[in-house]
Amino acid sequence: MMKGKNIVITGANRGMGKRLTETFAQNGANVWACARKKNDEFEAWLKKLADLTGTWTKPVYFDMADDEEIKQAAKGILAEKEKISVLINNAGITYNALFQMSSAEMNRQVMQINYFGPYLFTQYISKAMSRQRYGSIINIASAAALDGNPGRSVYGASKAALICMTKTIAEELGQYGVRANAVAPGMIESEMLNQSMTEKNIEETLKRSIMKRLCKPEEVINPVLFLASDDSSYVTGQVIRVDGGAF
Repeated sequence: MMKGKNIVITGANRGMGKRLTETFAQNGANVWACARKKNDEFEAWLKKLADLTGTWTKPVYFDMADDEEIKQAAKGILAEKEKISVLINNAGITYNALFQMSSAEMNRQVMQINYFGPYLFTQYISKAMSRQRYGSIINIASAAALDGNPGRSVYGASKAALICMTKTIAEELGQYGVRANAVAPGMIESEMLNQSMTEKNIEETLKRSIMKRLCKPEEVINPVLFLASDDSSYVTGQVIRVDGGAF
């Protein structure tokens, strides 16, 4: 499905990002797998994945909280002179606290990593896509950006900003053949979910879901794969909710 395409995936060393990296390689794509810190275990996994799939998978290290590291990482990718087919902005952090209990420090940190960092990185990568007059940008947002769930004012705001960016760059870059879309998952079965939300929070959220269960990782990956592929060549500026029918 993605044979011969070159993909940039951020937050690729764990969770959803790792699953995305694996899925795209299995579908024939080459991957720049971005992570925050150098990790020998991660690099060994990438090499094994490349050997199994006949693709290349390259680690790229930078911190979404450091503008200079973002710039140098983007320059390193662009210096390889490979056509960049897809950028998936997956890296992010979560944060839960009632509005009155949310600190300014955490607000800034979450906005930096979930929005400002991806914004800057996308500026660099999208310039190359515009020159080649082809590309798909996929931002991993959240249903929290659309629903205003209690305790999610900071996290939801960061993802809402990402959605606004998605719609805007779809308008601005469409003339150059570059598409931009977002996927907005509900609660995903993951280690991060268990670390960030209490059982009570999870139960209350599931009560507002038509399907009454957590989202499986592959149920997010499949829409991302669709948006990255040429099957979605006339889809841009969209937000695809994958949340089990929240109400």
